[in-house]
Amino acid sequence: MTLVATLLPSISSDFNKSNEASWLGTSYLLAACTFTPLYGRLCNVMGRRGANQLAVVIAATGTLACGFSTNMKMLIAARFLTGMGGGGIFTTSTIVTSDMYSMRSRGLTQGVSSLFNGLGMGLGGPIGGLVSDWLGWRWAFLIQMPLFFVSLFLTTYNLHYVTPGKGKSAKEVLKRIDYGGSLTLLVAIGSFLVFLSMKYNEDMSWGEPWVIVPLVLAGIFIIIFILVEILVAPEPVLAPALLRQKVPVLVGISNFLVALCNFSVMYFFPMWFQTVALTSASIAGLHLLPNSTSMSIGSLFAGWMMHRTGKYKMINLIFGAFPFIGIVLITQMREDSGPLQMWLSIIPLGFGNAVVLQTMLIALLAHLPESSMAVGTGFGQVFRGIGQVGGVAISSALFQSKLDSELRRRIHAPNAEEIISEIRHSAKLVANLPPDLQRAARDSYAVSLKAVFILAACSTFLAYLARLPIPDKTLEHKPRKQSNGTSTTPGDVESHSVTSGTPDEGIDSDDGDMPDGPSITRPKPRRRRLSTFESTDGILDLESETVGGSARQRPASLRA
Repeated sequence: MTLVATLLPSISSDFNKSNEASWLGTSYLLAACTFTPLYGRLCNVMGRRGANQLAVVIAATGTLACGFSTNMKMLIAARFLTGMGGGGIFTTSTIVTSDMYSMRSRGLTQGVSSLFNGLGMGLGGPIGGLVSDWLGWRWAFLIQMPLFFVSLFLTTYNLHYVTPGKGKSAKEVLKRIDYGGSLTLLVAIGSFLVFLSMKYNEDMSWGEPWVIVPLVLAGIFIIIFILVEILVAPEPVLAPALLRQKVPVLVGISNFLVALCNFSVMYFFPMWFQTVALTSASIAGLHLLPNSTSMSIGSLFAGWMMHRTGKYKMINLIFGAFPFIGIVLITQMREDSGPLQMWLSIIPLGFGNAVVLQTMLIALLAHLPESSMAVGTGFGQVFRGIGQVGGVAISSALFQSKLDSELRRRIHAPNAEEIISEIRHSAKLVANLPPDLQRAARDSYAVSLKAVFILAACSTFLAYLARLPIPDKTLEHKPRKQSNGTSTTPGDVESHSVTSGTPDEGIDSDDGDMPDGPSITRPKPRRRRLSTFESTDGILDLESETVGGSARQRPASLRA
């Protein structure tokens, strides 16, 4: 994600399509938003490892196609394919983590996971910019291929645990996938993106069919999507039952606004340094590193605090205000700003939003019954995915519209139309313009980007207000019975105790949750390889008629 954000000016300028640059982000996010919910079902049909590896292969294929793209349309299609896999990688990883750990420990383990996520996001920008400056932007995609093979090797070797289910056939499970909801959501969001692109990126008038038709289609298909979710889908992507509950709705609104804020900044922050401060792509990407680092630390901090205190509301209230402070600092940046402001202004944004996303996930799950956790996770991800798409698309439309008006206000040469078009289509052109035109272009970019950052500030402020009514709830470790009759806390990183044998044996005996009831005979513990335990917990059993994936209660006659 951060790699592509850094490469946007280089790629779009190479194809002379800077006004279409936002599609490189929105195509990925659109695919991730609409295809991600399907992986919950695929985890049951193919197993956790099979679904994860399918996502990795799809993402790898899309990334390889990006590196060999010959035009902007092919690159956008390749990014869409990458998003189909990228969203699945995130979802399957979250499901595996949810299988392994209790509610109170889940925040901490997700925080540890976020350290690696932050490492990738932090290095994506500078490495992508460096490779682009050195070898060209194509190699920034191709150089990722070995990482996909490493992922496939690690999951093949380590991911072998099993979860119980009712043993339904793959055909029966696949029937319950919400194809209609995913398709109508894809068309609705995709049509709205086309409308924004044609109206604001291509400067078409309101009377043009390419403006009116996509807008009408977006309205029609969003209505069809809602009807499908309420009346037709057996397992809706957007669970109607949760729309009637206060906490899921407020969490969904917060997720949407926080994602909109995050992606508005992430995709346009590097552009400020390339077009206003006139730095190289590698330096511009490096400015995202403090954000990614602070996000990792924020996730780990939030997880540790929730694990330690069993509470989430107070840290949300305190640190949830940090993103607004960070955005205000970013909007005050100027060409002559000092290095501290240029490098550190984004830190409160990353730290605060990481705390918010961690605490809101736990708040959502804490207010749902255990049988609805899979549905709740998908519910929150739908809103977050739509916010990510909107963050790039809406901010891009605002940016292009503002940039066009600012350039027209400052440039009045005889061939002004041609100059303005060239500047909008090639962000890298700014550094090579004559002094008078360069000054006009830099000022125009500065004002336009500030408008995007103000949009992000409004978004994060509204998100803070939406979270205020969410009540606090004590998070408890879920007890479980071992075969010897004693009770322990599952998945709790700090509660593992070694009573006999090697340390590895002690850890192995504490992995996974065991339901109350008759004791379960387990084989003698052996040295484990990462997640090779056998879970006996059915939290995410999406095949069950009443537990896991069901978004609406089925009639007793059907359950029978």
